[in-house]
Amino acid sequence: MNLSAHLCAGTDEEPPDPAAAPEAVAGECIEALEQLPHDLPIFLVGMMGAGKTTIGRGLARALGREFIDLDHELEARCGVRVPVIFEIEGEAGFRRRESTALQECTQRRGIILATGGGAVLAEDNRRLLRQRGIVMYLRASVDELYRRTCRDRNRPLLATADPRGTLRDLMTKREPLYTEVADLVIETGSTPISTLVKAILPKLQAYEKKL
Repeated sequence: MNLSAHLCAGTDEEPPDPAAAPEAVAGECIEALEQLPHDLPIFLVGMMGAGKTTIGRGLARALGREFIDLDHELEARCGVRVPVIFEIEGEAGFRRRESTALQECTQRRGIILATGGGAVLAEDNRRLLRQRGIVMYLRASVDELYRRTCRDRNRPLLATADPRGTLRDLMTKREPLYTEVADLVIETGSTPISTLVKAILPKLQAYEKKL
């Protein structure tokens, strides 16, 4: 089955609702709008379950910026959920589509972009992230990541007999790459989203990066 021909060349299927994803519901309202002294895009990287979507949405509301979730962008383009893309094209096919979408999205100014957990695997992706915006690594422990993702059926890489062990292995492989691209590192833990967003804002306002 060819995903490009069957799904991405125009579809009548309703694009997935980003709000349906477990990470997408912040649960808390960020009321006060702040401004940054620049329009550099802000890229969020980190493991699945680290809070990239929830924190990204909170930051976007607080800063009056557009929020983009890269996985949701891919789903909207193809008309199916991420697991279906994995099923039809495999991880390699998904990564190719992810890199194309990342190349396009990172050119946009003034956005908050939540990348997929594996977006940093490709060297070209890491280069684009470093060169085009401010990269924030959202870090959480394996136990916390497992707690947040164990009931999520939209995580094809965790469809294993030992999802906690899979998370541990993925973390071991990916953490050096997250650290490599990060301008800022934020520990998410169990802190409420509103508290995290309020703590992140002054860091972004104070951070200077010349591109």
